[in-house]
Amino acid sequence: MRLSDSLLADTSFDLGWSLIERFAVLVRESGSIDERAAAHFITSRLEVLGVPFELHEPELYLSIPRSASVDLDGTDLAAKPPSFSASTGPGGLSAAAVHVPSEPIEGASELFKAAHGEDIPDVAGKIVVTEGYPMPASVKRLEAAGAAGQVYINPGVRIHWGICTPIWGAPGEAQLSEKPSTPVVAINRPDGDRVIEAIEGGMERLTITTELDEGWFSCPLPVARIDGQEEDFVLVHGHYDSWDIGIGDNAVGDATLLELARILHNNREELRRSVRIAWWPGHSTGRYAGSTWYADNFALDLHRHCVATLNIDSPGCRGATDYDEVAWMAEAGEVARSSIQDVADVEPTRQRPLRAGDYSFNHLGISSFFMLLSNIPKEERERRGFYPVGGCGGNIAWHTEKDRIEIADRDNLERDLKVYLTAIGRLVGDEVIPLDFRETVAELNEALEDYEAKAVKKFDLSAIRSGLDAVTERLEALYARIEDGEIEPEAANDLLLRIGRLLVPVGYTERARFEQDPATPRTPIPRLAGIHELEELIENESPRLPFVRTDLRRGANEVAQRLAEAAWLLDRLGRVGPGA
Repeated sequence: MRLSDSLLADTSFDLGWSLIERFAVLVRESGSIDERAAAHFITSRLEVLGVPFELHEPELYLSIPRSASVDLDGTDLAAKPPSFSASTGPGGLSAAAVHVPSEPIEGASELFKAAHGEDIPDVAGKIVVTEGYPMPASVKRLEAAGAAGQVYINPGVRIHWGICTPIWGAPGEAQLSEKPSTPVVAINRPDGDRVIEAIEGGMERLTITTELDEGWFSCPLPVARIDGQEEDFVLVHGHYDSWDIGIGDNAVGDATLLELARILHNNREELRRSVRIAWWPGHSTGRYAGSTWYADNFALDLHRHCVATLNIDSPGCRGATDYDEVAWMAEAGEVARSSIQDVADVEPTRQRPLRAGDYSFNHLGISSFFMLLSNIPKEERERRGFYPVGGCGGNIAWHTEKDRIEIADRDNLERDLKVYLTAIGRLVGDEVIPLDFRETVAELNEALEDYEAKAVKKFDLSAIRSGLDAVTERLEALYARIEDGEIEPEAANDLLLRIGRLLVPVGYTERARFEQDPATPRTPIPRLAGIHELEELIENESPRLPFVRTDLRRGANEVAQRLAEAAWLLDRLGRVGPGA
């Protein structure tokens, strides 16, 4: 019997549903009493199960929204300030308003993109009124253009909570300047239409008021540990803080994590590798502060021993039967895809992981997959007039007071639990870690071809091309030898993890190894992203050109060196034979 079959035989959702019922009366805002009550529920159940755990108490840097309003000709419109909006003080901010239309969002994968085209009108000293969500890329761009404040018109009648800072987790001192320095609010579509109509009618001034608490908050962070036969481990994780009650985002994930702890602990003697299961605070009001704290404080252990991370956010929501926006890194594709196919008999559609959702381990070179999982089918979302959101199975209760217990669906939760168990069973049970880095270099090659087409006679990419070709050739040989049994599994696993530590950051990160990239969109091989600007900078004889080229050269050197190190490892260790 495969390990996955043993795990699936223990599937039920009684314990998980009891968590959902408890969380249905808790507003799990990070730093709050309700969050502590939620953490106590998790740890008390782990104690009853006999599952070993650690309870950390990190100090996390958070921004807690308190209130906001938009004064339209003496009428206060309901509003919400995103976390890390600046507080205005009681008098608010009053200024001329300008409507800057945004580009429509076609899907959840576009939520984090800048919402405006290249040409932004004169907004200096004005309050910008625009459509969409106050996401970091848009807020940063309009603030850089001189906006004194920003009002975002959400798509429907509900106002969604959010966070507008690009800083991932707690900022270092050098990053403090990246925080938004102006007030930002969100309002609903009907009120937004009234504001736009007033601007077009010649309204002279608009007033917005925001109040937030910003600072360091102590937050519980539970981590269950299920020891297998080996020290290497899989990290399974999700956030347990919430906007309001937050059942679909993410009590359903927290319940799933608790069931996973129960099942894996019951089957611990069969596990080849170990498992850690983490419930993060500070996801919502700290830009993934909990997972970032863990990545910072356990970086060396994670770098040495973490086989992969599996993120669980918003599974098992009502009506969610499709798998059309499932995140996985290329090397984890076979595991992610087959787990869904085997359990749900559905062909999933891959989404390359966004810079979002507790993907806080890219810089450490750790392969990661999943985030959101099952979705309400696209046709049904369209029929119900739903617009793109980032959770709750596609339900627009996401990040609102409407995200209550009726969003959860027990049958869907049990099905998605089986998907996770199937994937985890492979990761902890297979003799050779089921990550295929041939898929990784194929994805890198596609990105590099695009950069090469744009860089002709403008920037030299030859060292990266030769390095990537060398790694591709050696990986083909390595996997052939693994499949033929010419390399001991222990040696193969060690080499695969070392290769991942080099290749994952090439595809996903731009800053140094132990630093977090900002929460803004990343192109594949982000250190080369400046190549997209070269032609325009050259044509316009821009004074930025030499600075962009300097950044590019340094980034290209880093990419080329990582590829050279990967080729060296494959040359030196990829020829290790049986008995080594």
